[in-house]
Amino acid sequence: MNIGVVTETKPDESRVALTPAGVHALKEAGHQVMIEIGAGLGSYIPDDEFAGTGATMTAAAESIWSEADIVVKVKEPQADELSHLSDDQILFTFLHLAAYPAIAEALCEARTTAIAYETVRRPDGVLPLLAPMSEVAGRMSAQVGARFLEKSGGGRGVLLGGVPGVESASVVVIGAGTAGTNAVQIAVGMRADVTVFDLNPDRLREIDQMYRGAVTTLMANRADVRRAVLDADLVIGAVLLPGAKAPRVLTAEDVEDMKPGSVVVDIAIDQGGCFETSRETRHSDPTYVIDDVVHYAVGNIPGAVPRTSTYALSNATLPYLRLIADEGLDVAMERRPELCEGVNTRNGEITNRAVLAALGSIGP
Repeated sequence: MNIGVVTETKPDESRVALTPAGVHALKEAGHQVMIEIGAGLGSYIPDDEFAGTGATMTAAAESIWSEADIVVKVKEPQADELSHLSDDQILFTFLHLAAYPAIAEALCEARTTAIAYETVRRPDGVLPLLAPMSEVAGRMSAQVGARFLEKSGGGRGVLLGGVPGVESASVVVIGAGTAGTNAVQIAVGMRADVTVFDLNPDRLREIDQMYRGAVTTLMANRADVRRAVLDADLVIGAVLLPGAKAPRVLTAEDVEDMKPGSVVVDIAIDQGGCFETSRETRHSDPTYVIDDVVHYAVGNIPGAVPRTSTYALSNATLPYLRLIADEGLDVAMERRPELCEGVNTRNGEITNRAVLAALGSIGP
């Protein structure tokens, strides 16, 4: 197959979908790889590294879209890319269609087969292609929360770990999945006072055992979440329903009643956001303030560390990409059934049930 990689056009997105090692593996398997010139520069991967492993470099993104059997990306196609979608092509990328219905409609109109990294799910519930980016986003959420708690970042001037004789910051993490547990890990490492909420008691039990009681674990319910949030310096929203819109765990009233200068970080913004006051922001302008609360809601958090994120993502996606290229999608789905849930659109229809439920009917 002919596999194409284009430069990401989403604002402030510097990741690239494939590494030179990935190109080498695909070439060894007999496939052709086309990469847009400059696609890897944001991740500090120069063109000659791609060319040296056998990629065909081209300056024209249009050529890649028109010639590739599989276009592999990082983020959902942007407005200027939608006209390139076609019915004889597989698009393999993050889609988050529940938050971007116009893109879902464009994919259906073009009859593009689109596979979303974030909905590839194994029988045990693991999301193997989302997991590495959730790890990055979770770890970064505590870092950026600490930065924006600083006075210069608009926050209340609190050091996450405190100092002897002064209390640490209170950090509340809502959701104990991959992103949430990584947020907890970094916040604990920075010596914050951490509370984590989840609906799964087994997950909370694991965290309690891991940190030997140093992290407060609570079952998520409306009353206790609100009580903890009103006392918090930093709140990290890390809830996930694969393919669906994120549930709202903080209301506008909750935010209004939080301490002035506190910070909220919404990791779930690319699924619509889990705070009522959230709206998507960019790395170049990452925050805004509502009711004296600093909001960070960047839709591609791992894009802030593109080199780390590029390699982590490619490590996870390459085995699936190679299988699809080697065997075709239908055989690949037989061998790796988790790909079935990954297919979001095919033959002009939305095929993932959670995405369909979130969007309803598409079209006029």
